[in-house]
Amino acid sequence: MTIDLANKIQEILPEVSKPTRYMGNELNMIKKDLNLVKVKFALAFPDVYEVAMSHLGIKILYHLLNEREDVAAERVYAPWVDMEKKMRENDIPLFTLENRAKVADFDMLGFTLQYEMSYTNILNMLDLAGIPLRSEDRGKEFPLVIVGGPCAFNPEPLAPFVDVVLLGEAEAAIGEVVDEYLAWKDSGASKEELLKNLSKIEGIYVPSFYEIDYNDDGEVVRFEASNGAPEILKKRVIQNLDESYYPEKFILPYMGIVHDRVTLEVARGCTRGCRFCQAGMIYRPVRERSHERIKDLARKLIESTGYEEISLSSLSTSDYSRIEDLAKELLEEYKNQRVSVALPSMRVDSFSVDLAKELQAVRKTGLTFAPEAGTQRLRDVINKGIDEEDLLKTTEAAFKEGWRRVKLYFMMGLPTETLEDIRGIADLAKKVAELGDEIRRNSDNKRRVKVGVSVSTFVPKTHTPFQWSKFNTLEEIKEKQQLLRNELRGKDLSFTWTDPYLSTMEAVFARGDRRVAEVMERAWEIGAKFDGWSEHFDYQRWQKAFEDLGYNLEEYVYRNFNLEGRLPWDHLEVGVDKRYLRKEYQKAIDVELTPDCRFNNCTGCGILKNLDARISLMGGENSGK
Repeated sequence: MTIDLANKIQEILPEVSKPTRYMGNELNMIKKDLNLVKVKFALAFPDVYEVAMSHLGIKILYHLLNEREDVAAERVYAPWVDMEKKMRENDIPLFTLENRAKVADFDMLGFTLQYEMSYTNILNMLDLAGIPLRSEDRGKEFPLVIVGGPCAFNPEPLAPFVDVVLLGEAEAAIGEVVDEYLAWKDSGASKEELLKNLSKIEGIYVPSFYEIDYNDDGEVVRFEASNGAPEILKKRVIQNLDESYYPEKFILPYMGIVHDRVTLEVARGCTRGCRFCQAGMIYRPVRERSHERIKDLARKLIESTGYEEISLSSLSTSDYSRIEDLAKELLEEYKNQRVSVALPSMRVDSFSVDLAKELQAVRKTGLTFAPEAGTQRLRDVINKGIDEEDLLKTTEAAFKEGWRRVKLYFMMGLPTETLEDIRGIADLAKKVAELGDEIRRNSDNKRRVKVGVSVSTFVPKTHTPFQWSKFNTLEEIKEKQQLLRNELRGKDLSFTWTDPYLSTMEAVFARGDRRVAEVMERAWEIGAKFDGWSEHFDYQRWQKAFEDLGYNLEEYVYRNFNLEGRLPWDHLEVGVDKRYLRKEYQKAIDVELTPDCRFNNCTGCGILKNLDARISLMGGENSGK
């Protein structure tokens, strides 16, 4: 930290909104002397403090890296627009929260890619740090820019801007990356030598080592790897989640954040096989932590933070082995401390009203379910594996036990969808509301039922059976949203939806290739940032960026990919066979279900063979399959 920089930052804080975002010094923060470590690693989240501080992956990496005496990991988040303005006016570069040190002086700068619409914030943060945007313009005097996270499974729109991509679970590879960096730093070799050495680590992708050309349909027509880089890159996975690193302390913020609680990851991966769900494909195989490990972590995290809520986190927490036993044991242990236990992701078909009653005895909230589609035909197309009876039985039991608020999540724009499927959303919501009202009228609890219907627009994602599917046009989305606005009127119903223009841009990047990188750069030049925030998103700005570079935005986003063609992300493997994805795509068209391999026979996705991995159901005290 230089005193001048720290003083300049301090001087502008009274002039910006929410200065706590930039203060640091929170409880459990780790601040090292940067002169005494060999590697300075800036962990960056391309959004504001409240969002970034809620992210579990950053928490894990922050504490994991700081376990090493030779590494200092510090946090840096995107400054809000008023802070950025003051920083630029006062010549203050992007800085870390711990030492208020210049990010440009760090050895490594790691961004997590959680959401496509934060990409322009990455460019903005590089610029604010005084770091050239493009990898080819950065010499060894600048930090090595590395990205990871779920969106890294198609990092091609960011390819010119990043040096290295870490595919898969960062805990499995980040130590090797740091070790290789240390060896290179001591050697005095060129940056290219560093990249060559890093590219030999499994799961490490160096985009500049690959030449890729596309045809007008977006298919790859030329793919060449250089410098000895592998032609196929496989993701890294933690083989034993129960023994893997998990922090025993979380940094405790001074201000409210999005998820202000102890988040305890009980499992990773999901075998339900929902065909629209990227997380369900890229986080395979299923691995659980044991009950004992989870309870031990809960004790340490409650003690170190004083939080009054534990959230048991996974893609489908109700699928965790013996979840009721675990939740009840935690409730019993913390009942005198008024610590609540939450299960944020529950499926309709495995929901237990008795468990929900116990969980919400401390703090009662509404219930949320995700039927995803309005008709049984479409739920079978997406392989959701639930039916209307599941939903009505569950909500009936919940209403009888006194719940009055239910939220239902759906998507529109799914493959094979018709307007009948959209009307099905309204019909299903009305049935739930009518059921709740009938129970209300025949009970002592006369409080009215509230059924919230939230409908997002489906965005086809890479590495899923629907990766080949076309994104709905703006006209189609608007027609469907208007239909629902007309249908979902009533005192017990409410309807929310996503901005169709925002979803359109998300679709551009979700299946984008390297050509869209220059569009992104152009959009940033003319003001794009914080695109995920409605007050800053400007679709016309993006249209102009496409036009300035001679591309047609709509032609780009409304593409159906050829099932047999080479896709822009085919060289990045998540472990699930492309043949399996094609088969699942065809089964969707034929309205055929695929059962969950956790409870049935292997469905042949290839994950265990391709990654030499195992399903591990430690919560059920047995493992291996």
